[in-house]
Amino acid sequence: MPNHLDTIKAGPSETGVHELLLKRWSPRAFSEEPVSREDLQKIFTAASWAASSYNEQPWRFLVGRKGEAAYQRIFEALIDFNKSWAGTAPVLILSVAKTTMVKDGSENGHAQHDTGAASANMCLQAAALDLYMHGMAGFDKAKAIESFRLPSDYTPVTVWALGHLGEVGSLPDFLQQMETAPRSRKDLADFVFTDWEQAAGL
Repeated sequence: MPNHLDTIKAGPSETGVHELLLKRWSPRAFSEEPVSREDLQKIFTAASWAASSYNEQPWRFLVGRKGEAAYQRIFEALIDFNKSWAGTAPVLILSVAKTTMVKDGSENGHAQHDTGAASANMCLQAAALDLYMHGMAGFDKAKAIESFRLPSDYTPVTVWALGHLGEVGSLPDFLQQMETAPRSRKDLADFVFTDWEQAAGL
């Protein structure tokens, strides 16, 4: 594994944040090494333990391994930019949110939020297994709905690439600089407030 990328992308340890959170990042270069069934089970089980409104667990995940029909259907829904690199990943996942409540069919306004929480659990479990995930908003939702025949109360949220870290040189030239650039994050004062846009002073 190209450890120099992990060094470049790791969050600063002096923040005191757990190392697993600092380790997680979203590469575009994946190796051809497959992800084992056992690791996939762990990753999706981690998703199942996410918090959700009324314990609705509104997340659904369509998963395809390279060579499978589901993989190709997810890949074909991607925009061209994402197609330029995501096809190296051995696993593609489409996250879907159930937008109505099981108990009475009313709208679940937190469905996408909760599906995001489950996806975050997946990313962290993947990191614990020395695997990497990259989420993509750039895909054709209508094509995904049609391809997988999603019911009307289910909405596609994100496509995820999953796999082992690959070599930067495997990417198109225009992506290689992005892959090796250090990450940055906003200061807490930019998003933690005691009143609107009044920093909490943490």
